[in-house]
Amino acid sequence: MSIRYIVPTLLVGLSGLASATVVNQAITEAEVLAAQKGWCQALVDISAANDKGGQKAAKDLAEKVIDGAYGYQMGAVLFKPTLTVAPQTFRTTRAGALAYFVGGDTAFPKDTGFALKGWTRCEAKNAAVFIAGDSATTMGNVMITGKDGKVTTVDKTWKYVKDDAGKLRIVVHHSSLPYSGS
Repeated sequence: MSIRYIVPTLLVGLSGLASATVVNQAITEAEVLAAQKGWCQALVDISAANDKGGQKAAKDLAEKVIDGAYGYQMGAVLFKPTLTVAPQTFRTTRAGALAYFVGGDTAFPKDTGFALKGWTRCEAKNAAVFIAGDSATTMGNVMITGKDGKVTTVDKTWKYVKDDAGKLRIVVHHSSLPYSGS
């Protein structure tokens, strides 16, 4: 009895086909670190836009940042900003995120614009990065420096997925002030 190898025969038969398109939604650590760096730079840029051109300029930039970094076009984003209170603690819509970053929305009357605070520097330091194929989650601190040189540290968790175009999108963003122990 002889054994026939079918796979090599099939491969030879398919060799004349055009190469297949491969879709790989796997996320790399480099992509995650670049996304965090981009988020930090965007925060500083929105503050600078406010200083130079006022709230309108900051809002225009913040809209571009939100549309480019977050996954609101994919559905609800699980966004819990640092300085929000009930009943508007969670910002699952683009409008809610924009109001938090730049204020000026009567539907969110307590928002004064977190990104308008004159931030001059921002850096993310991860405690851990967990990548599982097509999603990545980070947890750590973000240190934000104000014009006066004072550094504000927040605890931050982000979860990323790739959209259909392969662009990394934030779909979970939880931020809080560190527990002070008192």
